[in-house]
Amino acid sequence: MNLQSLKLEDVVENAKSIAANSKRSILAVAGAPGSGKTTITQSIVKELGPENVVIVPMDGFHLSNTILKKWDRRSRKGAWDTFDASGYINLISRIKNQREEIILAPDFDRDIDESIGGVIEVSINTPLILLEGTFLFSEHGLWPELLPLIDHGWFVHLESSIRQQRLIQRHMKHGMDLKQATQWALSTDEANAKAVELDYKRASLYFQLT
Repeated sequence: MNLQSLKLEDVVENAKSIAANSKRSILAVAGAPGSGKTTITQSIVKELGPENVVIVPMDGFHLSNTILKKWDRRSRKGAWDTFDASGYINLISRIKNQREEIILAPDFDRDIDESIGGVIEVSINTPLILLEGTFLFSEHGLWPELLPLIDHGWFVHLESSIRQQRLIQRHMKHGMDLKQATQWALSTDEANAKAVELDYKRASLYFQLT
């Protein structure tokens, strides 16, 4: 699959078209840490409005720091096996075949570095569901079970040096000093980026923003 260069407004229009032509579509936006996934999904919500689209992030299913420490995975937080993949897949399956008026989903709070349950409302009338996360097209663990639930899959690319600088700034914003932020971005984050670098092959659109 060839890498395309797209403007943000064109990406948003693509999502708008998907929402307009379906009662319920699931659009997955994946990519390496710091690649711009959140910028894209939030731009889609801003344009379409919360009545037409809702983000259900993979990050809402981060394992708690208590469990990560117990299982000796805290230093790898953000890796494919530091999420409740089964819980996320089950939730997306419910949303795909939604019968309840409202389904509640968790979100992730970067300020406290923990997931918070039941804070995102998914209405049965919302036509477009955005999934956002690093491992949405991953072959690791249970993640492949998510793929059949996805109607449209996008993989976002960003040059690694820019990604890394973004991540360093993000980590510093949330409490790390420069040394800690740089070490985390170049070790844990970069390991996760390497783990998904070929996942674009399972997406329907592979692009970078211009």
